[in-house]
Amino acid sequence: MWRECTDRLQRTRRGKSMLLRAISFAAAAAFSTATVGNSHRAALSMPCIVAEDKFLKIPPDRFLGDVSAVSVDTKGMIWVLHRPRTLLAEQREQALPPVVKFDPDGALNGGFGGPDSSYEWPTVEHSLAVASNGHVWISGSFRNDAAQADDMILEFTNEGKFVRQIGRRGASQGNRDKANVHAPGDLAIDSRRGEIYVADGYGNRRVVVFDAASGAHLRSWGAFGSPPTTDAAPPPRTAGKPFSKEVGDGPPDFNGVHGVALSHDGTVYVSDRNNQRIQAFTRSGKFLSQIFIDRNLRSATTASGIAFSDDAEQRYMFVADFGNEVIVVVDRRGMSVIGRIGTGAGNGPALTTPHLIASDGGGHLFVSEVAARRVRRLTIKHQCADD
Repeated sequence: MWRECTDRLQRTRRGKSMLLRAISFAAAAAFSTATVGNSHRAALSMPCIVAEDKFLKIPPDRFLGDVSAVSVDTKGMIWVLHRPRTLLAEQREQALPPVVKFDPDGALNGGFGGPDSSYEWPTVEHSLAVASNGHVWISGSFRNDAAQADDMILEFTNEGKFVRQIGRRGASQGNRDKANVHAPGDLAIDSRRGEIYVADGYGNRRVVVFDAASGAHLRSWGAFGSPPTTDAAPPPRTAGKPFSKEVGDGPPDFNGVHGVALSHDGTVYVSDRNNQRIQAFTRSGKFLSQIFIDRNLRSATTASGIAFSDDAEQRYMFVADFGNEVIVVVDRRGMSVIGRIGTGAGNGPALTTPHLIASDGGGHLFVSEVAARRVRRLTIKHQCADD
């Protein structure tokens, strides 16, 4: 019997890889189940969430284009990334800079960014993250022309002075390239360790980690902690059209690595958007567990941005479901869905293409809504007032 199994494993490298992934997943799931079962944790209740539509104070003669990302720094300043080139031609002269800073009360506090001879500004602004030293990192997601793709990430001071570029425009050599990314999604910064995590998932299918000080490649991985695949990603299914429901653990490889977030306990959460799931890893890329986000609903483009609640244990994880236009509330440690908010869930604020999200440490969640060209502030209350 063992010889027969060995012969099968040697037939193809892919067969071996899939088996190892399955074993890894099963072991992690068994460990997770045992841990949760023995912890006797009280079940988390669904929080009450109140929305503020116009929290950011935009001057009437200034404009935001499509809003792709929001981040909050250690001083409570709110950083917004938008796409000025999506504005009408007559509005572009009044466009705010691509990177805009707001005070904690929502007042405009400055901004910077855009093309310059000293760096390669992305064609399609996608994500930003702010390190503990105040430096702002930017990514782009343009990929329609491989020779001009956004295959780089940029670092600036909080005043907009250029610091560093990792990668070059149109230079990606694929999913195992150590010098370039390829139209990446989200960014997460581990300031204590000086590392930056990249959800390298529009053009590639991996998580990649760079040294934030030198730009050197440190490590990368694919779904279930496997080496990044070299296979092309299949297209996501079309929203609203008939489809066969997905079951089981899902595909063995990432498809649309869109979001990445690092919790206080060092767990790395990755949104595998077109596979409708969040996968959790150690910092080194060891697979821990996964949870599906609105699997088999109308839109397959679900898990996008990730943020955590402000308590010390970060018990709640909030996940933006881009295609179904809701926020999914997750028990982070138990990796189980508690509830959903938004009109798509039949309750809460109407959300329009919720994309990347952030929390401020003060009980607020900020949601970038791309097509609505706004950032919504949600106040999280654990006890709701009676109607």
